[in-house]
This record gives sequence, C-alpha cells and structure tokens, in this order.
Amino acid sequence: MAISSPFEPDFWYDVGRAVLDSRAAYGRGVAGEPARIQDEIRTAEVIASLCLATDLGMGLPLEHGLQSTQFAMRLADRLGVDSATASQTYYGCLLFYVGCTVDAEISAELFKGDLLTNFNSVMFGSPAQTMAGILRALADPESPMPVRALQAAGRLPTAVRGHRRHIAAMCEVAQLLSERLGVSPEVQQLFAHLTDRWDGKGQPGGLQGEEMALPLRIIHVARDAALQRMIGGVDHAARVVRERAGGAFDPAIAARLADEATDVLALDDERSAWDDVLAAEPTPQLTLRGEAIDRALAAMGDFADLASTYLVGHSAGVAELAEAAAQRCGFPPGDVVATRRAALVHDVGRVAVSVLIWQKAGRLSPHEWEQVRLHAYHSERVLCRSPFLASLVPVATYHHERLDGAGYHRGATVAALTPPARLLAAADVYHALTEQRPHRAALTPEQAADLLGQEARGGRLDADSVAAVLDAAGHRTRRVTRPAGLTEREAEVVGLLARGLQTKQIARVLGISAKTADRHIQNAYAKIGISTRAAATVFAMQHGLAAWGELPMVPTGGRP
Repeated sequence: MAISSPFEPDFWYDVGRAVLDSRAAYGRGVAGEPARIQDEIRTAEVIASLCLATDLGMGLPLEHGLQSTQFAMRLADRLGVDSATASQTYYGCLLFYVGCTVDAEISAELFKGDLLTNFNSVMFGSPAQTMAGILRALADPESPMPVRALQAAGRLPTAVRGHRRHIAAMCEVAQLLSERLGVSPEVQQLFAHLTDRWDGKGQPGGLQGEEMALPLRIIHVARDAALQRMIGGVDHAARVVRERAGGAFDPAIAARLADEATDVLALDDERSAWDDVLAAEPTPQLTLRGEAIDRALAAMGDFADLASTYLVGHSAGVAELAEAAAQRCGFPPGDVVATRRAALVHDVGRVAVSVLIWQKAGRLSPHEWEQVRLHAYHSERVLCRSPFLASLVPVATYHHERLDGAGYHRGATVAALTPPARLLAAADVYHALTEQRPHRAALTPEQAADLLGQEARGGRLDADSVAAVLDAAGHRTRRVTRPAGLTEREAEVVGLLARGLQTKQIARVLGISAKTADRHIQNAYAKIGISTRAAATVFAMQHGLAAWGELPMVPTGGRP
C-alpha cells in the first residue's frame, strides 16, 4: 500500500511496518520498463573503465591509460611474447595506477607542486633525477625561489620516511583490488614489484634484470613512453626511453620501442582508443558473471572511497542500504540488482576532485564547489563507454539530482528521475549524513531521518523513497561473523585503522593500553596477510568493517 503520511512522529521508528506496495514506487508517471538483470560482462570493460578513473585520479588526460595499453600490446606483439605474457601485460598495464588513491590526502598535504609534471616524468629516470623531481614537487611553485628551497628541505625528511611505506601500501592495495576484479594471480603478483627496476635500484622487492616478470618490463617501457609522448612528442619519448635502457628499463625492450617509436606510439588523436583497446584483449577473454560482477564493481567503489578517510566505506554502505530499500519498495529483481550495482559505482568520479576539497573543514569557494558538482559528471564519463556500465548511468550518476531541479550536475527534474534513481538519491543522503565529515560530526540516525523528512516535505527527495530508506536503515544489524578469523576486538581495530586513527587514539577509544592496541593491530595484519594501513582500509571496506555507525569515533572538530 502507498504511504499517506510518512512524517508522523513515530513513523521513522516503526521497524515492523508493512512492505511498500510496488505501485507506490512505480505509479509516478515515469516511463520505461523495469530493468532486466544483466549478468555477464567482459572483464576488460570493467578494467578499462577503472583505467579511465585512474587517469582522473592521476590528473592524466582521459584515455591516457588506454593509449598506454595500446603501446604495450604493440610492443608485446613485436617482441613475440606468448599468450600468457600478452594477457598479463594487457591487464597489468590497464591497472597500472589502480593504487593511485592510496595516501592521497597525505600526498596532497605534503606535495605542493604538481607530482605528475615533477615526479612522474622522472620516476623511471636516474636516482638523481628522481630526487630532483621530488624536491620540485615538495615546494609551492608560486613561492619565491629561496622559499621553495626552504620548503623542499623542510619537507624532504618526511617524504623520504613515508616513501617506502607509500610504495608498500600502493602495491598491497593494487593486489587486493585486482584480485576482486577477476584477473589471474600472475597479474596480481605484478603489483608486488611495481616499482622495481632493471638495474635493481627500485622498491619494494629489489628485483633486477630478468628476475623481473617480462610483462612488467614491457609495461614500464610502454607507460613511460606514453607519458613522455604526452610531454614532448614521439621523438622525445624515443630519446628518453633509450636513455633509460639499462637503468629502469630492460635494454632490449627499450631499444625495440625506441627503434620503432613512430609505429608503436602512433595515435589518431581524433578517435577514442576504447574500441581498439577492447579489440586488443588477448584470448581467452575474461568474463565476469553474477557475484563476480558485484565484487568488481565494489572494488571500483572502494578505489574511489580510498581518496579520503572520511569517505571510506561510503559506496558499499550506500549500496547495502539502497538494495534493502529497493526490496522494501517492491522493485522487480532486475531493478534491485541494478540499484545495488549503480550504488557501488555512483561516486567513482570523486577521484577527479582534489582530495584537499574533500578534506576541507571550512566553507567551499565557488571554484571548489564547482569541482564537487562535477564529480557526478566524471562518474558518467567513466561508466558510459561500456554498454553494461552505461545501463547503470541513469541511476548511478543521478544521485545528486532532486525532484525540483535543484540538484546537479544536470538540474534534472521529477520526470527524468526513475524510481531507482530517486531511491539512490535518498540512500546517499542518509548514509552521508550518518558519516563523519571534515566540517561536521556524524549525525545520529534520528537527526538524519529528520533531515530526510525535511527534504521530502520540501519536494526535493521522493517521499516513498525516503520512507523505504529509513525503514531499511532501521533493520540494519551489526555483522556477527568476522573475516580472516579476526576476533571482534581485532575487527574493531581494523575498522578504526581504516578511519585514520593512530595506535594511541585506538587505545583511547577502546579503553585499552597502546601496547594492547598495537598487539591487536599486528595480530590482525598477520591474519589478513598485509602490512600497511591502506591495505587494511581496503580489507575493511571489502568486508563491511568500516561502517561509521558500528564504531566509536574520535571527534575531529569543525562545524556541528
């Protein structure tokens, strides 16, 4: 039955209320048939879409990663590699920067210059070139030269101390995410040695020469050549790659690219690389089906949420809530599945926005607010290339639209918003309100419910969707079983680590000694098989240990 008065005083707390009649959700004058369940997608489509998101996260031109993969596959073909090596090269190159959101907030605070220009361009250079690039990136480019020198000198010790931890975290996170994306263990293992070099001077593994996997040696040359081509053209790229032969690069592979750079690095700048990259996927092509699709989409969501501790677990939490609410609305099974999947990837475009904006405790400037408004647009651009993921766009990227046209980025009104889109909008608002943010503490469920009611009464959120979301939120319970053999206390510790708390802070929150807290951390790391906070954060999101409402938080101040 339809709800006649969803804003009575005791409405929000009636956890035993009847399931909403599906006509209450669909009798809104919105055209279209309920979604069919699409249960198969090429793995390459998901990974190539995520590659677009890594471009945004790195500040690279969209499709840079796709173009790099084209170069890698041309190079692999000229080297005559076997099918297994070609496959590892393909997926590994697409996923090269899948760990790029690790420590993003720390990097943004520490590095005031452009990392892409100053560091990435020399990351495969000599140690002296790399150090010079780091020094340039540490200083504020707008400051006078003497000030820049002092800034770089002052920040360098912190950067050096954190570098090894950052590399380890980036590699571990890349391995965890790639596993959920359905690639082979051999591809996953490439990320353990992502920054090794031919001359043995890389980190973390210190491999050298042919100890390095052939796919990784090809990827290194192709990725750097693509960046150098972007900076200075084909001839510049060939020269730089040749200079780095025997240092970072396998000399034979570097020579092959440099000798045939005109052909290997050829691009049609007026044509998208998407179709060509999908066509270049080696056989047998990988496919995701059923739950494997959801695991891959959840990995995409976690990739985006890693950008800030304030966002950890947001996408997965919204998906859980939206799915439960969709069932209460009586949505057809296909729409329930589509709503959940859309929620998992709805914020993937966040990575295009500076983490300093997501971390800002004060009022946003007009320019910063405009960047925030565009994150839904960026989500759409990431998802729209794949026919499967494009089918999620009318739900996933409409989560900030409002019935009265006051939302963004389209300013869509009621007629353009399907029931699943309205539902996701309500679920996103509720979940965000109950999460801590830099400018405010997390709201209680009652406070969040009251604000959702105000939005519905004001004609901005759909009343039936609000009712379903709050009904679903009232039925949520803490998960009992803990993954990887974690105890309840270890699971709490992992959740607090994911929120950015240090050992002493965790001890204070849980009322235990710092020594005991550290023992729980080490035990949890050993059980999970990781060594870094970033990897623990991914694990926490993957296994539902990072929900704000489950764990006590240390206040961060800011607006109430």
